Amino acid sequence: MEEAQRTVGRQSVTGMLLALVMAAVPLVAILYATHTRLPFVASQHGSGIDSMINYTLITVGVVFIVAHLIFAYFIWRFSRQDRVTSRLASTKAEWRWTLIPVIVMILIAEGGVLVIGMPVWRELYGTAESDNVVTVEVTAEQFAWNVRYPGKDGIFGQTAPARIELPVNPLGVDPTDPNANDDLYLGPELKLPVNKPARILLRSKDVLHSFFLPHQRIKQDAVPGMVIEVRFVPTEIGEFEIACTELCGLGHYKMRGVLTVMPQEEFHRWYTESTDLYFPGE
Repeated sequence: MEEAQRTVGRQSVTGMLLALVMAAVPLVAILYATHTRLPFVASQHGSGIDSMINYTLITVGVVFIVAHLIFAYFIWRFSRQDRVTSRLASTKAEWRWTLIPVIVMILIAEGGVLVIGMPVWRELYGTAESDNVVTVEVTAEQFAWNVRYPGKDGIFGQTAPARIELPVNPLGVDPTDPNANDDLYLGPELKLPVNKPARILLRSKDVLHSFFLPHQRIKQDAVPGMVIEVRFVPTEIGEFEIACTELCGLGHYKMRGVLTVMPQEEFHRWYTESTDLYFPGE
């Protein structure tokens, strides 16, 4: 009898310690996560993206804590038993307690993100095309970004993979196309005016890449054979990193570019002066 009591006592202490660890894990994780901050928002739609991220983190965090606390309670409650009970849940109970949490999580997590995210999507892609938009083509390759502006005529020169010649013609621009004569090439540097809609035509020459502007809350894959449109309105002046977030080869780590957001008058002056110069592809 005494030996059995000592065994139960050891089980109780062990169960209590394990329950405390199980309850402490989410609390420590949440405290650690609260010290992580997103970069400041530098686009018109960025606050909406942050709202979706924060909502997801809060809802998942609450479920994470509740689930661990319930698990800790079960460990503490049943660790004092000296045998495994034979009581089993019915099939209906198993189905009920399997489906209810799934449905609740779908409604809370996915439904909430959908409600918050649809206005952001509409702001980015649901508005009518503006004549005031700045259109830029960004072509990804291993391991660089190639930025091209359409010049004063507003039309990009035609390109073809067969015409690609490094380093003279990295985009394969047709030199006989008159629309290519004033195209402006900036390599990995993208310049945009502040508070003015930007339209990025995203392409890839080889493999999958991912165009990422963390401060502008823009992330879009570049897919070979496709031209994918990305829109946003930059709201902060300064220099920002352009990163590739798709593992695209051994040199993926060095595939970086610079987004420079300028006052509108300064951008207009720079663009007007730059399109009067000679650039590759003519």
